Amino acid sequence: MRNEKQFLVKEISEKIGSADYVYFVSFSGLKVKELEDLRKQLAIANASCHVLKNTLIKRACELLEPSSDAKTFDFTLGTAMVFGKGDCGAVAKLLLEFGKKNDKLAAKGGYVEGEFLSGAQVGSLAELPAKPVLQAMLLGVLQAPSRNLVTVLNAKAASVLNVLNAYKNKVENQ
Repeated sequence: MRNEKQFLVKEISEKIGSADYVYFVSFSGLKVKELEDLRKQLAIANASCHVLKNTLIKRACELLEPSSDAKTFDFTLGTAMVFGKGDCGAVAKLLLEFGKKNDKLAAKGGYVEGEFLSGAQVGSLAELPAKPVLQAMLLGVLQAPSRNLVTVLNAKAASVLNVLNAYKNKVENQ
């Protein structure tokens, strides 16, 4: 491989390794204006999109993990690499919604937290709620046992108090 290509492969693998998430999408048939609209939406979500040669992306993925699942990706036709930092679910959701409006965009796979994902897994990731919502749900689950214990203990104390108030009212009325 020529030095220029080796440099590009190394640079691509560094981008993949340093990003919080990377999605590989096919964009064949997209018009330039549509791709520009996608890039603008991705920029709002702190992500960027680069169109690269399939062989360079494949070699960069092999540099990260030689025995990886990236070999199963369909690196044919046009492939764009979407990567960034932050919430990976929001960008996956953005890609899914853009793909629904324009059927020429589809996820081929991804790389999130050191794991390669298939196109179907990227779609599943897009269907999850946002990270703050998931954290709030987890917090609610963790707080539920203690909240229920306090409620039960409070109910017993309240029932004793109600009995005492009823006895007081009965004594006062006589």
